[in-house]
Amino acid sequence: MDLGVVVYIFRNSVMQVMILAWPVLGVGMGVGLIVSIIQATTSLQEQTLSFVPKILAIFVILIFLGPWMMSSLSEFTSNMFNMIPQVARTR
Repeated sequence: MDLGVVVYIFRNSVMQVMILAWPVLGVGMGVGLIVSIIQATTSLQEQTLSFVPKILAIFVILIFLGPWMMSSLSEFTSNMFNMIPQVARTR
C-alpha cells in the first residue's frame, strides 16, 4: 500500500470524525457554558446541575442530526469499502 493512500485514508477518517462530532460537542459545550454562567450568577454551586441540561441538549441534537450523521457515516464506509480493490492493486 502506498504511503499516499494511507495518508488519504487517515486524513479522510479524521475529517469524518471531526465533522460528525462537532455538532454534539458544540451543543454540549454551549449548554455547559450557559449553565455555568447561570450557576455563577445565582451562586448555585451544585455540580450535578449541569449534567441534565447537557444530556437533554445532546439527546435533542442527536434526534435532529442523527439521520444526517448516519447517512454521512454510511457513505464514508461504502467509499472505504469501494477503495479496497484500489488499495489491493497498489501492492
